[in-house]
Amino acid sequence: MLIDLSLVDLVEGVKSGKISAESIMLEVYNRIEQYNSHLNVYLSLLPSKTAIARASKIDQKVSSGQKVGKLAGIPLSIKDNICISDPELSNSSGSQILRDYYSPYNATVVEKLLQEDAIIIGTTNMDEFAMGSSTEGSSYGNTLNPWDNERVPGGSSGGGAASVASGMAVFALGSDTGGSVRQPASMCGITGLKPSYGTVSRYGLIAYGSSLDQIGCLAKRASDCRYVFSIINGYDSNEGTSVHIKLPPKSERTDLSKLKICLPEEYFDQDSVDLEVVESVNEISELLRKKGAILERKSIEFLRFVIPTYYVLAFAEASSNLGRFDGIRYGSRDQEKLSLKSLYETTRKKGFGEEVKRRIMLGTFVLSSGYYDQYYGQALKVRAWMEYQVEKIFEEFDFLLGPVSPFPAFKIGEKSEDPLEMYLADIYSVLANLTRTPAISIPGRPTKNGLPIGIQLMGKRFQDQSVLSAASALQEITDYHLKRPY
Repeated sequence: MLIDLSLVDLVEGVKSGKISAESIMLEVYNRIEQYNSHLNVYLSLLPSKTAIARASKIDQKVSSGQKVGKLAGIPLSIKDNICISDPELSNSSGSQILRDYYSPYNATVVEKLLQEDAIIIGTTNMDEFAMGSSTEGSSYGNTLNPWDNERVPGGSSGGGAASVASGMAVFALGSDTGGSVRQPASMCGITGLKPSYGTVSRYGLIAYGSSLDQIGCLAKRASDCRYVFSIINGYDSNEGTSVHIKLPPKSERTDLSKLKICLPEEYFDQDSVDLEVVESVNEISELLRKKGAILERKSIEFLRFVIPTYYVLAFAEASSNLGRFDGIRYGSRDQEKLSLKSLYETTRKKGFGEEVKRRIMLGTFVLSSGYYDQYYGQALKVRAWMEYQVEKIFEEFDFLLGPVSPFPAFKIGEKSEDPLEMYLADIYSVLANLTRTPAISIPGRPTKNGLPIGIQLMGKRFQDQSVLSAASALQEITDYHLKRPY
């Protein structure tokens, strides 16, 4: 199948005329016709005639000798919270409050992809405003895991991960606030990259936690993620947290024998992590040792603070960011009485889901007078301390290695009644967001019943190319990333 080829091979095939962009699009839409209505992946989708016509234009440019971009008609999906100005595609951020919202502008990442002749075919399902770890929080129904339709695909970028795993897109863009690219990648058996904070513009990303959010990539291989990252990264004057820095050059190949890797003791606590997840990490560790890498177990005591620190900060920022959805500035307007208070109350009551309301209320509480210093102020100090500690760790080690999630994909409804248990799904992934460092999820050995398990590699801030290079080298000695649910 064409969609099993690497992104680079597909692009080179189209540019050389050996593969037509139209044939790739036809294959993707054939799978969409087969599986989308069941898996509930896309919230808005280009009509097949439109998508095929756009692909055909790329083929015409190739045949006439015209130059085509680095993505040469490749079909991709974007998360529903990444703005796109297309009359066929909406941006609801998985919420009823933004139902039927069509963006008047493109996100910077969307502009960069379109300039390279990519074809964005749809926006994918997600937990409402990216608040969740299972995509069960969407206002438009659950997305199902392509490997086991009784299980979640992870979240909040579950729709994007499912689109790639099921062959309904070649690659996808998602957003990662506390693991929302890496965790669904782990549960759907693909690769997911969270870049260093500030390297990819957030302009056009509907905000959840502004100091934590980062647009990332979901693809089959780390080499695919590297290719996409080379296109979407870079300084953006439209975005205040975009970093004006030249990243270290791409290293073509990582010598695994020269790596020194830290295995945090806390990642292997069998009271909090599934045994098969530990075994999958241990297998990758042994492969690295056989290649000559040095791996050391080290206790990182501050890891016990990551969940409370993360959620205090994320909830506080959410309560601030979502204040704009009031039925006046943004949001579908609902009103029971002719008063401003009624407008606010009714719009938000009908528009926001339960999890979003919970996070707004808790965020408002930690920011309120008398509690700001006790909760939010303390969390900021702990975060700064964590960033310092992580910098010290990377003076000694090249990478941190461990699980992405403490468990494989769980059954739909299994954790939705217990918010705290759902929050703990992010226990291994939030550190990268708190410390603004790059991290990637790659498939490891699956469970005995065939469920995917992700392995996380985390590196020093702005060393994104090193993380991608090491992940690519690991995938050269494993074949788990080649396994598909179809």
